[in-house]
Amino acid sequence: MKAVFSIGWFCHEMYSVSRMHLARNFMNPIQSPLPKMRSGLGSPRMSAPRGWSHSRQLLCWLTTWLMALGASGAEGGFLFVTFKGEQTPMTEQIYFALSQDGRNWEALNQAKPALVSQVGERGVRDPFLLRAHDGKEFFIVATDLSINLNGDWHRATHAGSRSIVIWESADLVHWSEPRLAPVAADDAGCTWAPEAVYDTETGDYLVFWASTNGRDGFAKQRIWACRTGDFRTFSKPFIYVERPHDVIDADIVWDGQDYYRFSKDETSKAIRMETGKRLLGPWQEVSQFSLANLVGYEGPECFLLKPAGSGEHPTWCLMLDCYSKGTGYQPFVSQDLGRGQFTAGENFVFPFHFRHGAVLPITTEEHDRMKAAYP
Repeated sequence: MKAVFSIGWFCHEMYSVSRMHLARNFMNPIQSPLPKMRSGLGSPRMSAPRGWSHSRQLLCWLTTWLMALGASGAEGGFLFVTFKGEQTPMTEQIYFALSQDGRNWEALNQAKPALVSQVGERGVRDPFLLRAHDGKEFFIVATDLSINLNGDWHRATHAGSRSIVIWESADLVHWSEPRLAPVAADDAGCTWAPEAVYDTETGDYLVFWASTNGRDGFAKQRIWACRTGDFRTFSKPFIYVERPHDVIDADIVWDGQDYYRFSKDETSKAIRMETGKRLLGPWQEVSQFSLANLVGYEGPECFLLKPAGSGEHPTWCLMLDCYSKGTGYQPFVSQDLGRGQFTAGENFVFPFHFRHGAVLPITTEEHDRMKAAYP
């Protein structure tokens, strides 16, 4: 019954896609499946090769849409990966939480660490979780840092780790041992808040993070980046975002037409929002971003909370970590992502203070498997 309804909805989508833009987080399916797996269902943009018959184009549309349905997690809810803080060595580790609707969250594993790092600095912060573009693997990348074991923030920014910590899994339950990946420049003082996004133009992942560097006396944070195809070998790092002042905590989301990049101005302590057509730019400031004057927040994490419905725009959620008050992630929602119009989210429930982390849409099968593995 569910499959019949889905196919019927798909046919409706094919008819209406030229008339209205729904929640879009899927790239051209001819190029590759899903870039960052952040959205629920939407209207895949199709560009079939010339000469294809209508029936063949329809079949490709249907196959792509059904693959997106299985991988988008529209029915399975969301997985949150986070850490708790620096209170103990175990609070700077990996924690999981599930939600069916993206609002009401429940901790997994009895709110204890699901993954523990004993490599590098023996602690992790700012974890980011992504699904591989082919849907076959999952990766967690995280900051190699333990403030509990070494609370010297000067050391953390001037002589910290030049590596990120990586876990891999095929099913979100069985994870590899953590390993260090040295991605930062040789003179980097830190390698903070790594994230990754699949680049459809180059066919690999853009991995990015914040670093200070000895070349200018560790004067400011910049966003650096490198590329990888397998999260084992990485290209030479390059400066991705440089501003007059410090910038950290970059997060990128794609709505099917445009990229949106959030970051923290570490000098003003405010969040900035930009938009662009390509991962390497050019990027333009979203001048009407409604949270531009909000200070004391960091770790932006944006995801599609609810796909577009009949006559309704999609609802996006921007999580911001209110570190200044120690209250963890606070949600802000928008039905106008293009103009950056966000309002404070209501009816969100968290089992503990979520810190800088990431959200991944999951399937029903993945939800049930994680629930059983981490009671």
